[in-house]
Amino acid sequence: HFTEAAAQVNDGWLASFNDPELSQLVYEALQNNPDLWVASARLEMANAQVDLAEAQLKPAIGVLGRAGSKPVADLVALLSGVMLRMSWEIDLWGRMRYARNAARASRDATSADYRYAQQSLAAAVARAWFVASETRLQQQLATEMVDSAGTLLQLTEHRRKVGIGTDAEIMASRANLASYADAQQQMELAHRQALRALELLLGRYPGATLAARESLTPFPGPVPVGIPADMLNRRPDMVAAERRVASAFDRVGEAKASMLPSLSLSAGYGRISNEAVQMRGDLEQTTSSAAATAMVPLYTGGALTAQVAVRTAEQKAAVADYARRALVALGEVEDALNAERVLAERERILGDAAAASRDATRLEQDAYRVGKSDLRAVNQRQLAQWAAEVALLNVRRERLVRRIDLHLALGGSFGEVPAPIASTTSN
Repeated sequence: HFTEAAAQVNDGWLASFNDPELSQLVYEALQNNPDLWVASARLEMANAQVDLAEAQLKPAIGVLGRAGSKPVADLVALLSGVMLRMSWEIDLWGRMRYARNAARASRDATSADYRYAQQSLAAAVARAWFVASETRLQQQLATEMVDSAGTLLQLTEHRRKVGIGTDAEIMASRANLASYADAQQQMELAHRQALRALELLLGRYPGATLAARESLTPFPGPVPVGIPADMLNRRPDMVAAERRVASAFDRVGEAKASMLPSLSLSAGYGRISNEAVQMRGDLEQTTSSAAATAMVPLYTGGALTAQVAVRTAEQKAAVADYARRALVALGEVEDALNAERVLAERERILGDAAAASRDATRLEQDAYRVGKSDLRAVNQRQLAQWAAEVALLNVRRERLVRRIDLHLALGGSFGEVPAPIASTTSN
C-alpha cells in the first residue's frame, strides 16, 4: 500500500506546447504510473532512514518489570518490582552526527531522483503522444494513397475498355493498390502499438482505445539565446549526484569516528519488594543505579580500517560519477541545441519537397488521363509523394521530441523555474 504523495512536474515546458490533451495525460500518468509509485516508496524509505539515524542521537528510556515466586531459600528469585532505565551513548567524536547527515543527504538524493522520475515520466508521455499522433497521420496518409490507387485502377480499366490501355497496366494497378492496402494495415498496427505504449505509461489497460490527435502538437517558439547558468543545479539528476557525494563524505567521517573510544551513560530508578524486605521495615523499597561505560576498540581484525577504506572508495566513486554526469549533461544540451537547428532546416526542405511532390503527382495523373504519360511514371510519382509525406511527418515529430530532450537537459523551461503544479497520487 502506498500512502498519498505529491506528484510535481515543472509546468513551464509542458505549457509551452499549448496542448491541453497532453497536459491532462501527463497529470494522469503522475497519478497512476506504477514506476512512480516505486520511486515514491523509495522516498518514504529514505525518510524513515533519516528518522532512524536521528533516533540514535537521543536517549533510550524503558521500563523493566519482574515478578518472582520461588522457595524462600532463594530470596533473589522472589524479588518483584518495576524499574525505569535510561541509556545514552554520548556522541563524543560525531559518529552518529555523521550518520545522521549522511542519511539526510541520501534522503535528499532520493527526493531528487523522485523529481527526476516525474520529469522523465512526463517526457515519456509526451514522446508517446507525439508518436501516436504521427502514426495516426501516417495511417490517414496510407488511406489516401489507397483511395488514389483505387481511382487510378478505375481509370486504367476504363482506358482498357476504350482500347488505349493494356491488361498489363490493369495488373500493375491492382498490384499497386494491394501494396498500398498492405501499407495501410502496417500503419494501423503501428498506431495501435503506439497507443498501447502510451496507455501503459498512463497506468491504463493497454487496449488501444485512446484517441490520438488528428494533427501533430503545435511546435513551440524558438529557443532563446544562451543557456541558464544554473543548469546543473536545475537538473534533479545532478542534484541527486551532488547529494550522494555529500553523503559519501559523511560516511567516511562516520567510519573514522568508529575507530575512536565510545562512552555510554546509563541510569535506573525503581521499586522492589519481596517477603524479606516487607518484614524489615527499616529497609528501603526503592533502588537506583548509575553507570558510565567506555569502550576502546583495541583489536577488530582490521574490520574498522577496512570499513574506512570501503567508505573512502565509495566517496571517490561518487565524486567521479558527479563529474561524469556533469559532462554528459553538457553534452545532452549541445546535442539538443544542434538538433534544433538541423531539424528546423530539414523540416523546411522536406516541406518544400512534399509540396512539389504533390504537384508533380497531380500533373502526372492528369497527363495519364489524356494519354501523355504511362502508368509506370504515375506509380513512381505516387511512391515519391508517399515517401516525402512520411519523411515530413517524421521530422516534425522528431523536432517535438528533441524539444522535450532539450527541456530535460536544461532541467526545465528556458526562463525562470515556475512554481510546480502538484497533483495527488495514491495507491
